[in-house]
Parts: sequence; C-alpha cells; structure tokens
Amino acid sequence: MTIDLYSWPTPNGHKIHIMLEECELPYLVHAVDIGAGEQFSSKFLAISPNNKIPAIVDPDGPDGRPLSLFESGAILIYLAGKTGRFLPADERGKFVALQWLMFQMGHVGPMLGQAHHFRRYAPEQIEYAINRYTNEARRLYAVMDKRLAQAHFFAGAGYSIADMAIYPWTRSHAGQGIDLEAYPHVKRWYEEISSRPAVQRGLKVLESQRRVLTDQKARENLFGATQYQRR
Repeated sequence: MTIDLYSWPTPNGHKIHIMLEECELPYLVHAVDIGAGEQFSSKFLAISPNNKIPAIVDPDGPDGRPLSLFESGAILIYLAGKTGRFLPADERGKFVALQWLMFQMGHVGPMLGQAHHFRRYAPEQIEYAINRYTNEARRLYAVMDKRLAQAHFFAGAGYSIADMAIYPWTRSHAGQGIDLEAYPHVKRWYEEISSRPAVQRGLKVLESQRRVLTDQKARENLFGATQYQRR
C-alpha cells in the first residue's frame, strides 16, 4: 500500500525521501510549503502536532491499521523495522547505528542548522552567535571525521539510517563555514553517499518547488512570531 509523505525539500525532509527511495517503498508525496505557512494548517497539525516536516501516514501500520508518524528519526526507525533494511539485525550493531542516529537528531541537525541560520539568514550579523555555532560545527565534523576514520559508515561496515540522517545536513557544509578538505574521511563518505542512485532520486523529490526563502512572509513563517503562536 502507498505511504502518504508530507514533506518539503529540507535536510529533514531529504532523510525520508532517501529512505523511501532506498527501500523502494511506494509513496505519494504531499508538499507542505513551509515558507507559505502550510505547516500550520489544521490538517497537517493533526498528523504532525509539532508543525514540522516530514510526517507520514502508513495505511498498513503494524496492526493493519493506519499509522501516522512525525519526527524524522522515528520515521527512519519505523521504515527500517517495516522493511528489515538499513538497521543492523544484531543487537550490538543496531544500537551502534541508533546512537549515531541520535547524534544527528540531538547535535548535527540543531547545531548545523543554527550555524547556517546565523551565517546566512539572520537579519543581523551577530559575531558571538556566528563564532559559537561555526566552532560547534567544526567540532561536530571532527567527531564525524574520527568515526569515519575507524569505520566505513557511521554504523560500521554497512550503510544505514544513521548515514541517511546525517548526510543531508552535510550538503550545506559551505554555509556552515566548513571546508570538507579539512575532514578527509567525511569527504570520502560524503562523495560515496552522493553517488548512490536512490540518494540522487531522493534529493530530486520536490526539488522544483524549492526556492530561496527571502520574502518577508516566508521569513515570518520560518523565523518570526508566527511559528510561536499556540495552536
């Protein structure tokens, strides 16, 4: 049965686009234009109460009933369990993969996102914020480089949902103040992941709808008071 995917072409959206393509699961994508404020609609909030993309509705849930899920990390784990792919079957390997997935959810996404925001989108250049988040980005890339010097992929020998989660956030490395030449093991991994056909297909999902979010309405929906309203 076809999974309904509610998404937009951002790093968190790309994680799930890539996973669905890698698993070759049938899905129907519904664009949620975050610049236009569509994430605040009552229909989307019923699926994703945190008003963030991506979210899915699987009509064939674990008990045969529809299941809706938000939070990209939870969706990756769910799809790995549903298909039996991209998460090691052995207990040790599974938890190694999950720790690197949590590393992305708790550190890579939030910190690299802040680095990109203060370097590219903030209405004023705040030196303290730029330095703080750029330095944290460099620290995180160093952590990743050390891991990838020890293992081919984040979970070990095999490609997993941990790689799918981290990769989209590294695509904006220049905007985060990062030169990949300084992190050769990340660079090797990045180029290998970039060459995967399913990754390339996943990055094309909704690509034509992506735009530079510079108009005032988009900035208000993404960074202004609109996102803080109680709903």
